[in-house]
Amino acid sequence: MIPFVILLDDKAAEFYTKVAASADRSVEAVLSDALFKLAGELSLNALAKAERARESK
Repeated sequence: MIPFVILLDDKAAEFYTKVAASADRSVEAVLSDALFKLAGELSLNALAKAERARESK
């Protein structure tokens, strides 16, 4: 895997730290899962938008 460095504001870091602790996972694993889910949602939205654009032609 390729490591990335991200900056979070204090409140976001506190939130993800609490989520990780409650799930008994590392903060890195929680952030990775959250980013992966967001990427999937963004991809689906982009595909739906492209489909709507094709249908309107």
